[in-house]
Amino acid sequence: MRRRDLTRLLPALALVLAESAPAQPAQPTPITTQQLAQALALIGLEFKDAYLELMLPNLTRTLANITDLRTLPIPLDTPPAFRFDPLLPGQKLPPTAPFLATPPAVLPRFKKPAELAFQPVTQLAALLRARRLTSRQLTTLYLDRLKEHSPALTCTVTLTEAKALDAAAQADRELRQGKPRGPLHGIPYGVKDLFATKGYKTTWGAEPFADQTLDYDATVVERCDKAGAVLVAKLSMGALAMGGQWFGGVTKTPWNLEQTSSGSSAGSGAATAAGLVAFAIGTETLGSIVTPSTRCGITGLRPTFGRVSRHGAMALSWTMDKIGPMTRSVADAMLVLRAIQGPDPLDPTTQTRAPLAWSPTAPLSRLKIGVLQADFDKIEDPERKQIYTAALASLTKAGARLAPVALPDFPLAGLLLMLSAEGAAAFDDITRDDRVALLSGQRPSDWPNSFRSSRTIPAVEYIRSARARTLLMQAWSKFQTTWDVLVSPTGSPSLTMTNLTGHPQIVVPCGFVNGNEPVGLLFTSRLYEEGKMARVAHAFQSVTQWHRLMPPQFKV
Repeated sequence: MRRRDLTRLLPALALVLAESAPAQPAQPTPITTQQLAQALALIGLEFKDAYLELMLPNLTRTLANITDLRTLPIPLDTPPAFRFDPLLPGQKLPPTAPFLATPPAVLPRFKKPAELAFQPVTQLAALLRARRLTSRQLTTLYLDRLKEHSPALTCTVTLTEAKALDAAAQADRELRQGKPRGPLHGIPYGVKDLFATKGYKTTWGAEPFADQTLDYDATVVERCDKAGAVLVAKLSMGALAMGGQWFGGVTKTPWNLEQTSSGSSAGSGAATAAGLVAFAIGTETLGSIVTPSTRCGITGLRPTFGRVSRHGAMALSWTMDKIGPMTRSVADAMLVLRAIQGPDPLDPTTQTRAPLAWSPTAPLSRLKIGVLQADFDKIEDPERKQIYTAALASLTKAGARLAPVALPDFPLAGLLLMLSAEGAAAFDDITRDDRVALLSGQRPSDWPNSFRSSRTIPAVEYIRSARARTLLMQAWSKFQTTWDVLVSPTGSPSLTMTNLTGHPQIVVPCGFVNGNEPVGLLFTSRLYEEGKMARVAHAFQSVTQWHRLMPPQFKV
């Protein structure tokens, strides 16, 4: 959905329809009872022959309606006329609370800006405000590192160099004039290449869209610009938001160039971990922030559904897509979230009244913290088990009072019908005209096969899945009433559950397997209470050093 005047849109749409609709729509081939019986068998149904005969006239009319509907051009950024709300009826938003600054730290000493590549945003912002560094110096540093290291990681689709240098120059002028816009002012960052960015390609990582340009900025890009951040790159993503493979190759984790960074926010994870950007923006539908953040050893924050506007972002699932920061520290993630969150009339799923609270020094003793013990107990690898044992000990050292809890038992597989169906609907056009055959990923588990297969999901089953999702939301809400924050390993079923319920999660690195495979610790909060899970994760980082480590091959 772009910013248009509706009175100008309607005549234009009428003209498009008049020019594109065929004069005589092709009549569908009559359906036989044998075909109908075979189709029903695919979805596990069997009706009497007399019922099949009765169904034929209805199905013929339905097929004609579908044929007519396919003549209507529907832009890819058009959402359906419904929206998901993670708040159950009668469920209240958390009370308003302040967003407090992270306590200042001693500024790092450096001889040249290149030494600052892995510094967190909090430190870089302080250096910029102290006039010990310019945004142009920082921007040039990251542009140079992107040019040098992107080929090894396959993590960059497009450098936005001209835009970046202009924005850096403006940031320096404003900072010299004493007009700071906030902690992101002058900080270089990257975005996953599914966000519309005026003047640059937005490829969605997929061959059919490799030359696509969208003549507007996504709301997230607009808000980062408004905060004074400097966009330096559009970063790789798994094709159409799956995995680490895109038309340029497979994105690698900087900790092991033999392994993918996973996906789909693959480039955002790799570039942040390798010190090629100060922070990045990713998206998640079913793990696409948490998983690459884990694989790359960084902090990834998936906010509550509706916290951040999705206007201008590629849609995969209108009821599950979420946008969030990928950073080097929890404090950085909260600063970025504050800049990009909030209501947007162009995305009606955004919550208009949800406060964002953050108190980085609040005592942990005030929080009820539950440990999903069964998820930790299932880990068989001794090295990984030891890492998590040490991580929980570090949390206790930081002041957390931990108590074992168990997840509600709920069958999840059927609920994912919604994601499959919505993804197939989002890319129905390229499925029917077979442009999906252009994608490099053509395995049974890749999107082309999923999109084709998902055409067999009946609308009735989609709605049943949605109703079952409500039951899961009710069960989760009742379960988490007692707990402010939950702690789990990254393999926990809570990842899938909370992507369906809309709850927020944040992951931080907590160790390494085999010396070069990062392990992540996952925290979950109630709806719109990101500050609480961030507080516990921040406390963990205050007593550990995992988030400060640099991949050896990419050290300054």
